[in-house]
Amino acid sequence: MERTARKALHAAFPYTIPIFAGFWFLGLTYGVYMNVSGFSFWYPMLMSLTILAGSMEFVTVHLLLGAFNPLQALAMTLMINARHLFYGISMLDRLKGTGWKKFYLIFGMCDESFSINYTAKIPPEVDRGWFMFWVTLLNHFYWFFGSTLGGVFGSFLHFNTEGLDFVMTAMFVVIFLEQWLKEKRHYTAFIGIGVSVLCLLFFGADQFLLPAMGGILVLLIFLRKPLEQGREEG
Repeated sequence: MERTARKALHAAFPYTIPIFAGFWFLGLTYGVYMNVSGFSFWYPMLMSLTILAGSMEFVTVHLLLGAFNPLQALAMTLMINARHLFYGISMLDRLKGTGWKKFYLIFGMCDESFSINYTAKIPPEVDRGWFMFWVTLLNHFYWFFGSTLGGVFGSFLHFNTEGLDFVMTAMFVVIFLEQWLKEKRHYTAFIGIGVSVLCLLFFGADQFLLPAMGGILVLLIFLRKPLEQGREEG
């Protein structure tokens, strides 16, 4: 079994090298952000170990600094990570026969790990379960390492950190722009912008996020077939 695991590690590692650069830098930024927000390095270290969802970890900073509202935290987490429901459904067949590794593969599934494990052409001599396990574990470690390092060294950085909390806004803007560039017809982008603006007007800046995300999710579910048809025609 040791030889099987080692062979799978050698096959999986090259796929994760590009992820390392992004995860390490973003995790480092997250650790520094947590530090300047008043949290010791234990927080980003433990959170990156137990919450493998980068965007949600940034949002968690605001949840920890705000009033205690577990229902809002639960709803926001479900909304932000709702895409993982579809990831899980797509991976059902691939997770069969992976044994005990299945539990960690489910826990550690993120966008990048899903993309590699779903699309990678695994050599026939490499065990599929071990390959997916190493991809997931390596990506998890990259995020954990960067976040912990940022939390540890954040207190030693003596520079003006004003505006650092904008990193979360910038991250979501980049995600939006990437989605915009991938689509020929920007129906989903216009739905997101339109619903967000309406909810901002009706609910105000402090309360619009959850209604906006809920409205976007409902519209995308009901308009899924027309949107997919328009994408195929485009």
